[in-house]
Amino acid sequence: MSLSSSLNAGVAGLAANSTKLSAISDNIANSGTYGYRRVETDFASMVTGNGGGSYSAGGVTATTSRLITEGGTLVSTSSATDLAVSGGGFLPVASATEINANVTNPSMMLTTTGSFLPDSQGYLVSSTGLVLMGWPANADGSIPNYPRTSSESLEPVRISTTSLEGSPTTSLQLGVNLPAIDTEAGAAGTPQTMSVEYFGNLGFSETLDITFSPTVPAAGMPASNEWTMVITDSASNGAVIGEYVLAFDDSRTDAGTLASITTVSGGAYDPTTGTAVLNVAGGPLELDIGTPGDSNGLTQLGYDFAPLQINKDGAAVSTMTSVTIDENGNVNAYYSSGITKTIAQVPLVDMANPNGLATLDYGTYMPTNESGSFYLWDAGSGPTGEIVSYAREASATDVAQELTDLIETQRAYSSSAKIIQTVDEMLQETTNIKR
Repeated sequence: MSLSSSLNAGVAGLAANSTKLSAISDNIANSGTYGYRRVETDFASMVTGNGGGSYSAGGVTATTSRLITEGGTLVSTSSATDLAVSGGGFLPVASATEINANVTNPSMMLTTTGSFLPDSQGYLVSSTGLVLMGWPANADGSIPNYPRTSSESLEPVRISTTSLEGSPTTSLQLGVNLPAIDTEAGAAGTPQTMSVEYFGNLGFSETLDITFSPTVPAAGMPASNEWTMVITDSASNGAVIGEYVLAFDDSRTDAGTLASITTVSGGAYDPTTGTAVLNVAGGPLELDIGTPGDSNGLTQLGYDFAPLQINKDGAAVSTMTSVTIDENGNVNAYYSSGITKTIAQVPLVDMANPNGLATLDYGTYMPTNESGSFYLWDAGSGPTGEIVSYAREASATDVAQELTDLIETQRAYSSSAKIIQTVDEMLQETTNIKR
């Protein structure tokens, strides 16, 4: 009967607009929630049939969907571990409950922003109990080639500000000028000496003592332009770990630069790279003294002995002072000794249909069959955006638009109620016909 279908249509209108009102209420209530993605309500008509000259109202149904791909603006903060994503992709997180329970492979959840701070164990945790996940770095700060289609390799990002860190010296670059006058006939032949500090595997300070002895020609002979470099290691009880004969050029074009180096003992000198590998007590140490014709390594000019440039890696034992996360997701730790070390990398997670993710509490999501398989990208590569520190993502709610929708929904709800009232009055009239 048409009146009955009209009544059902009115009831359906009340239910549909109640659903929309719930979505609007959620959107407005979360207008100040970081990372909130608004919910949109769509109406669809229902058709029950039309024939015989009569029309039967089918009513309306409401469906809701969360617009996960429509984010809010980024807001600056004062904490280096406040993170947001500028562009596509999601930060991988896990429940602190699972992490503290030592679950082997915690469930990976996704979020677009978070304020992470170290907890009692050093894990970066948000106030809602979400632990930031990432790939751990090797001891040298490099990131291994982890699988990109699985979350099993992700581990909690841990900041250990109370632990000590040592960094052994593995490379040393020397830029030294030797006095050309010392290789002329009649020179005193006094060796030139210098000491260079380096750091061993256990963080102890050690010393390389380097002696440059000139070759003095006989009276009346031209300058030899030759020196013998001997290197001893304090960690090896002063043993000689390298001896090299240095010959310098005196031509118009390359005067003062290395012409050749002859290895007497120690690691062989490679003229293509300008390096020789020395075996100090703690292991190999690459010594860079320059290539032939290069004016940036060892030179022989003028009257003065001058150590012009000494560059080395490594540092003494120190403590972590601060941490930053760059746009590519690298978690960089800064130490009191002045060194910087990458301790982890936070990837960004992407999938074919982000709007198909399952929505959880606290602005988190989980992959589903509808969202498609996920892939872990380096931030700033592929379809993903960059990670922004000192920032949070504001709510995607437009309060003015939501209030406008609220008024429209209220009017539509009242109109649906009016349909029920009108049908009730018409049915009452029908009942009165029998009287």
